[in-house]
Amino acid sequence: MKKIYPFIFLLLLHLSLSAQVNPKLQAKLDQQAKEIEAKVIEWRRDFHQNPELGNREYNTGVKIADHLKSLGIKVQYPVAKTGVVGILEGGKPGPVIALRADMDALPVTERNSLPFASKVKTIFNGQETGVMHACGHDAHVSIMMAVAEILAKNKSELKGTIKFLFQPSEEGPPQGEEGGASLMIKEGVLENPKVDVVFGLHMLSLLPTGQLGYRSEGIMAAVDGLKIKVTGLGAHGATPWDSKDPIMIGTQIISGLQTIVSRQTDLTKAPAVITIGSFHSGNRGNIIPEVAEMQGTIRSFDVGMQKTLHEKIKLTAEKIAESAGAKAEVEIDIGSPVTYNDPKLTTMMAPSLQRTVGISNAIVVAPTTLAEDFSFFQEKVPGLFFFVGAYPSDMKLTNPPVHHTADFMMDEKSFVTGVKAMLNLTVDYMFAPKKK
Repeated sequence: MKKIYPFIFLLLLHLSLSAQVNPKLQAKLDQQAKEIEAKVIEWRRDFHQNPELGNREYNTGVKIADHLKSLGIKVQYPVAKTGVVGILEGGKPGPVIALRADMDALPVTERNSLPFASKVKTIFNGQETGVMHACGHDAHVSIMMAVAEILAKNKSELKGTIKFLFQPSEEGPPQGEEGGASLMIKEGVLENPKVDVVFGLHMLSLLPTGQLGYRSEGIMAAVDGLKIKVTGLGAHGATPWDSKDPIMIGTQIISGLQTIVSRQTDLTKAPAVITIGSFHSGNRGNIIPEVAEMQGTIRSFDVGMQKTLHEKIKLTAEKIAESAGAKAEVEIDIGSPVTYNDPKLTTMMAPSLQRTVGISNAIVVAPTTLAEDFSFFQEKVPGLFFFVGAYPSDMKLTNPPVHHTADFMMDEKSFVTGVKAMLNLTVDYMFAPKKK
């Protein structure tokens, strides 16, 4: 019996929400989502073929702003370097709902055979690289443009105000610059009018097309950057005993960091990850250098655990270096907090996701150690962030197109699901009974 109660509760909540929305409006929005699908695919292919890195989304921002203006939506541009904010006022008073889509691409050279594959090149961190939408942000923008177009067509029947937040630099701004969700908040996108709730989505190539993934509380990890500089003593490669070898010390530090997770952290409480992804030292095989530098990432779901990880990383690196007569300097850059779905809001809106794809295809997913700066919006107002399945139906599950890789790709049939989900969340929330 215990398993039946949550189902009954969600069913009653679904019926309550559905009763508040005009069935004719629901049917009309669903039909318009189907009709706009070809346009969404066309937009996405254009953005995919012409990607731009964070804080450099100049053409992307102009295209979005022009589209919103053509719909009669009030536009603020540029915001937070290259971002766009659209404000659509419904025909009746009601809540202020923010919908967010991120815009930036990644420094990745595309390797797939798509006819609209990116050929864009740039210099990033001193190295030539391709530029690619390797995470689905091109689809996010296109989906939100479609949502804006459909809602604008029906604004006289809507309650409240919708704020469309097209955000630059979710992947992080260039070195030395501000950017992303935190800068948008700093520049006031959640004010005037004050936002009551925020919704966001992310295409997920590891989830099959036709499914939506969500969960209450932490769905994505907090992320912090890690830099470690080891300063030792150089020597000839033939006489290593004359050195304090920073390469050997650095490798010992890397091994030591892994014991923080595997032996010093209670992983039954929450997951944690420490990864070193970059190690640079020396320039010749017969010279032991003086310095080794490492960069990495820290992922966590618990604030207390996050603080402890930082302390233990510093202690481990410094003491290992000290034991070899060298010095380790540790720098931790605080990144995005946990992407935290408000429990009450998640429970309230789960029926909207279920209506989009069916109860069996609205999946409660496990937390992922990926990260999202949508979390900054959730620190200010209740928010719900969810995944849209985009696994190409003709691919084998043993070979998924992983995000942030040169082979990343998505099933274009999944985009309309994102449009429908955002429409359902928006309309269901604005017509929900007011809290007493």
